[in-house]
Amino acid sequence: MYEYELHQLNVAELIRRADEQRTVRRAVLARRAARRSARRSGPDEIEGQVGRERGSFVHAA
Repeated sequence: MYEYELHQLNVAELIRRADEQRTVRRAVLARRAARRSARRSGPDEIEGQVGRERGSFVHAA
């Protein structure tokens, strides 16, 4: 009986750790998404713009 109780405690601890890791991962993904949307909603709001002058090329160094 003692081994079963230890097993149950171990299982509960593993479940708690997995839930904690999922929560942290969700927070990281949410923060990353917020940064992306803030970056995209800047003053230009032009997505994919590389430079202001379209016809100019820079010489390689």
